[in-house]
Amino acid sequence: MTGTLYIVATPIGNLADASPRALEALRGADLVACEDTRTTRGLLAAHGIAAKTTALHAHNERAAGDKLLQALREGRNVALVSDAGTPAVSDPGALLVEAAHREGICVVPIPGANAAITAWSAAGFAADRFLYVGFLPAKPAKALAALEDALPLIFYEAPHRVAATVAALLARFGPERELVIARELTKKFEEIARMKLADAPAWLEAGPHRQQGEFVLVLGPGEAKEGAPALEPGKVLGILLESLPASEAAKLAARITGAPRNALYKEALARSASGAKEK
Repeated sequence: MTGTLYIVATPIGNLADASPRALEALRGADLVACEDTRTTRGLLAAHGIAAKTTALHAHNERAAGDKLLQALREGRNVALVSDAGTPAVSDPGALLVEAAHREGICVVPIPGANAAITAWSAAGFAADRFLYVGFLPAKPAKALAALEDALPLIFYEAPHRVAATVAALLARFGPERELVIARELTKKFEEIARMKLADAPAWLEAGPHRQQGEFVLVLGPGEAKEGAPALEPGKVLGILLESLPASEAAKLAARITGAPRNALYKEALARSASGAKEK
């Protein structure tokens, strides 16, 4: 008899959000596979669970997955968790789940918190479907250009990239599209704000705390367009120069579009000089 692989959703912030069924699965598991054992041990300790943990993260997923698969073959039960939310959704775990299916091992999902769905429920966009994008690549121009204009979109973002991502969304979708910024969901300093994309950069700059924590960005639905154009470096630079100095605008425009930073910086300086002469 092989063991069972439980896919266990854990809280995204507030530890009280752990479901009774999730806690039962963690208590009964022979092994708990987690991204960061320290984070998961904190959750387990908060609920009085003494389970053996083992690391499975982006850097060891294949090797750790092989060991966990062997444990499952030997009849041991494994609970797979991520640091927060549902495993294998913008988190490691999918390779282990795929391997378990291929070997006929029973896979049991235990639903619970998910940051994308939590943010969507609080966004207030009346649409019957959306596209979950997750994390954008470091240079997001091509990825954004390929997205439909009409669909609501859900992104995950890290604090050090959120300003650049919002700038990229503004350049791609325009100032009138509505955006919900959900920061630190279910945690002590949770913030959920809805605004036009044009106002989002200023909202992020309004206080140092506004660019701290974990972010979900929910972009409201737009109007369908044929052949959405790729981001133009010059256009992106012009938008950023409205609120940023030349060096910072050039740096962000390069990240957003993939254009050379030095060339954008020279153009930014030229535009700034031209603007100063006109005044």
